[in-house]
Amino acid sequence: MLLENKVVLVTGAARGIGQTMALTAAEEGADVGVIDLLPEAAGTAEEIEKKGRRSASAVIDISDPGQVRTGVAEVRRKLGHIDVLVNNAAIVNNIARVSRMSHEAWQREIAVNLSGAFYLIQEVIGPMVEKKWGRIINISSLAAAGGIFKQVGYAASKAGLLGLTKTVALEHARDGVTCNAILPGLIGTELFHRMPREIKDGALPLIPARRFGLVEEVGHLVTFLASDRAGYINGAEIFIDGGMHLNTGTVASRKEMKDLG
Repeated sequence: MLLENKVVLVTGAARGIGQTMALTAAEEGADVGVIDLLPEAAGTAEEIEKKGRRSASAVIDISDPGQVRTGVAEVRRKLGHIDVLVNNAAIVNNIARVSRMSHEAWQREIAVNLSGAFYLIQEVIGPMVEKKWGRIINISSLAAAGGIFKQVGYAASKAGLLGLTKTVALEHARDGVTCNAILPGLIGTELFHRMPREIKDGALPLIPARRFGLVEEVGHLVTFLASDRAGYINGAEIFIDGGMHLNTGTVASRKEMKDLG
């Protein structure tokens, strides 16, 4: 098993990709801490324990550094030293053009998607350096590379994660710590399945693989990067999008593109 005797902390793990990441890590032998704003995080922890692994959950708002400190401490109290951090928690529901995005919506998205990851890294990096082993995996997005119509806060925060990733790698590679970013494309999450059919139909031809991704595929990539086998991969931006980043397209519908002017 790739993660035997490791402790993994996954944020945004109450459902969707985050939940799959947490369960996949458990299947590979890890004890897994689960952090989310949703109380369903406890349900993910229960599923992990059914797989024979230890788990701990904390319901916190990661945009608050005090809550992050408390949540990480709770996971450590139950599971011990955190070997792997997966920064997955994010919000994606602020929909507006740049000219119409409210300051409050912008600040909230940056606070959760970017600052939250920063706070979590600060909480775990010290012990990783002392142990001379650690894995930090930041879940960015295809939107970080190409932008996304009506979601400036999301695209900017996910692009910010790339700078954060590279800086952590530069500062701590000599300490045995790797920090990499994963950029998912269109993955078949619950949120994805609620997207308008027009958007999905318009996006599919832009994907060379001609299919949407599976949450399990992201989970397996995370598990690999968290393992000893990925020890020389550091500061990388890894697309998992069926090749969609090779096309200069957009997830926006053709009608929306016509309306841009």
